[in-house]
Amino acid sequence: MVMQKPPASRDAWPWWRWLLVAGALVLAEVAFFVLVFRSREKAAPPATATPVPVATPMASAEAAGPGADMQGQVYKARVVAILESRPIMLGDHRQTYQKVRIRLLEGPLAGTEMVMDFGQRQTLPSDMHLRAGDEILVNVLRRPDGGLMVYFVDFVRLRAMFILFLVFAFFTIAVGGWKGLRGLMGMAFSFAVIFLFILPQILHGHNPVVVTVLGSAVLLGVTLYLIYGWTLKTHAAVLGILAALVITGVLAQYFVVLSRLTGFGSEDALYLIQFSTVRIDIRGLVLAGMLVGALGVLDDLAITQSSVVFQLYATDPTLSFRALYRRAMQVGRDHVAATVNTLVLAYTGGVLPMLLLFYLTNEHPLQVLNYEFVAQEIISMMVGSLGLIAAVPLTNLLAVSLAHYHERLGPVGRYLGPPDRGEGHVHVH
Repeated sequence: MVMQKPPASRDAWPWWRWLLVAGALVLAEVAFFVLVFRSREKAAPPATATPVPVATPMASAEAAGPGADMQGQVYKARVVAILESRPIMLGDHRQTYQKVRIRLLEGPLAGTEMVMDFGQRQTLPSDMHLRAGDEILVNVLRRPDGGLMVYFVDFVRLRAMFILFLVFAFFTIAVGGWKGLRGLMGMAFSFAVIFLFILPQILHGHNPVVVTVLGSAVLLGVTLYLIYGWTLKTHAAVLGILAALVITGVLAQYFVVLSRLTGFGSEDALYLIQFSTVRIDIRGLVLAGMLVGALGVLDDLAITQSSVVFQLYATDPTLSFRALYRRAMQVGRDHVAATVNTLVLAYTGGVLPMLLLFYLTNEHPLQVLNYEFVAQEIISMMVGSLGLIAAVPLTNLLAVSLAHYHERLGPVGRYLGPPDRGEGHVHVH
C-alpha cells in the first residue's frame, strides 16, 4: 500500500512580516472610516450645563464663596473619623447609621473637612458601614442659606479593580506566554475602538449598526491577527466570524422589528435621550448591542474551530475533506452546546434581580417574559445563539478548504501566510 505523501507546508512568516500586513490593513480601514464619516460629521450644539468655576483649595466649608458652584459634582473624599455609629430601623429593615467626618481630596474644596450622615435616608445592607481611612465619592450641595451639605454617593473601587487586573494579567501571561501578552494588547485595542470610535460616532448621531459593524471589522482585523498572526487559520476564523455576524445582524433586525422592541425598556435609554445633544436611534442601539455581544462569543468559537481543523490536519494530513470536516463538526457540536448554555446563564444573570422582584410580586411568568427589558435579553440570547450555530459549519468549511487546498493557491498563497504558527489557543478577548 502506497502512503499518500503529506503536503509540504510553507515556512512560518517572521513576526515583522505579518505585523506589516496587519498594519497595512489597519491603515486601510482607518482611511475608509475617514472617508465614510468625515462628510457626515455633525457639529454638536453648545452645552447647556453650568460650568464649574476654578477655585483654589480652602481650609473650611464656610470659607467657600458664592462663586464656588459645586451643584451636581461628585468628588473623592476620605473618611477621617467615625463620630457616631448605632443601629436604626428604616421601616422593617435594620441597618447601621453613622455620622462621620470626611476630608475632600479634590475639587475647589480640596482639604476641607465636613460632617456627613451615612445610612439615615437610604436602605443599605445590614453589614454595610464606613471605616476610618475609607475612600468614598460624595456629592457636595449648597443650601439656599449658603451652607454646604455632603451626601454619600459610592465607594472608590478603582484600587481593588487595579489589583484584580494585575492578577489577571499575570496569570494570562504566565499561562499564555507571548500569545497571552498579545491577547492583553488585543483586549486593550478592543476597548480603544469601543470608547474612541464606536461610542463617539454613535453620540454624533451616526447609525449605530453601521458604526458597530465597521468597528467590529477593526476589532477582527487587529486583535485576531495580533494574537494569532497572519495565518490561514486566522483567515478562516475571520471570514467565518464575518459571515456569522451578517447572519446575526439579519436575524436581529428581523426579530427586533417583529417583536416591536423600541429600546426604551430600560431607564438607561431614557437618560440617554434626555442628556444627548443629538438624536440617537435607540432601536439601532439595541441591534448594535446584540452584534457586540455576539461578536465576543463568535470570536472565541470561530478561532477554536479553525485551530481544531488545522491541528487535526497537521496530525493526519491523509484525512479526506469529508473526514476532516466531520471530525471538526464533532468538536463544534460540543462547543456550541457549552457556549449556548453560557449565553443563557450570562443573559439571565443580567436581569436576575428584576426577575426576583417579579417573582415576589406573583406576576404571571408569561407576563414577565413579555416585558420589553426581559424580552430584549431573551431575543439577544437566542439571536446570538443562532449566530454561534451558524459560525461552526461556516468556519469549519472555510478552514477545511484552506487546509486541504492551500497548496493550490499558487503565487497568491505566498501572501496569505503559513497554515498555522503552532502556538496553541489562548482565551483572551
